[in-house]
Amino acid sequence: MSRRSSGQWAGRGGVPERVDVDVLVPTCNRPAELAVTLSGLAGQADPSFRVVVSDQSGDAPAWEHPAAAAMVRVLEAQGRPVTLLRHLPRRGLAEHRQFLLDQSNAAKCLFLDDDVWLEPGALERMNRALDELDCGFVGMAPQGLSYLDDRRPEQTEGFEVWEGPVTPERIRPGTPGFERWPLHSAANLSHLSADLSLGPGEWLPYRVAWLGGCVLYRRDALCDAGGFSFWPSLPADHAGEDVVAQWQVMERYGAAGILPSGAVHLESPTTVTDRRVEAYDVVLAETVAAYAGNSGAVD
Repeated sequence: MSRRSSGQWAGRGGVPERVDVDVLVPTCNRPAELAVTLSGLAGQADPSFRVVVSDQSGDAPAWEHPAAAAMVRVLEAQGRPVTLLRHLPRRGLAEHRQFLLDQSNAAKCLFLDDDVWLEPGALERMNRALDELDCGFVGMAPQGLSYLDDRRPEQTEGFEVWEGPVTPERIRPGTPGFERWPLHSAANLSHLSADLSLGPGEWLPYRVAWLGGCVLYRRDALCDAGGFSFWPSLPADHAGEDVVAQWQVMERYGAAGILPSGAVHLESPTTVTDRRVEAYDVVLAETVAAYAGNSGAVD
């Protein structure tokens, strides 16, 4: 186990030179939620990981809240390196994610939103799945447990297990794969897991339209696909930056959701209140135009 136990906390060793996963956490004005997110990470035994928190809060950084500060101390006592960064001014979600990606040097990076709690063993399950599936990314869509009594069979009709190897897939609005997006609403994955009677240690890969909140990438695959470097083409107020990055990875390397999901959404109010600009409407339109222009020049 890569995590130091409580009997070893006072005898801290040095910071590990290399970790398996960089956990990248963007945060803004959410000190209580950040504390819960960090507590979920403290419950992970393996693999080895480092945490990078990038804060864009308007006033004091969220990690100064006593609860968040306590969880930082726990992680460090466990032997988990923690890097705390302030990143201002705010230039939008995509730029913030690219900034975090630029801090990463591990073979894998987990983008974990600041309002997601992970059950113990969730990171190990995702890590094992990424190794076995050998694709671009895997993820656990966060579940809203207030919806456990709200079954939505019409939203789970598109559920499809990956049979055989995970292969590259092109998703765009209007394609059949795009219609999978309702799978991740409410507590749909929790209901699917119960219906499939998945036991301890069991997991299934399934096809996704995209994943939000908890995504483990092969870092080289994400960088090869461009990461979030498209951010200069977007206004500061935008949504869906993770969708664009994931579609670009999926086209090259394929991807999968993991069932059961051990990620829990804290159901706090969203900090993304202006959704008039969907990133894929801008970025993909520019990509198509550039391709058309290059095709014309070649002809």
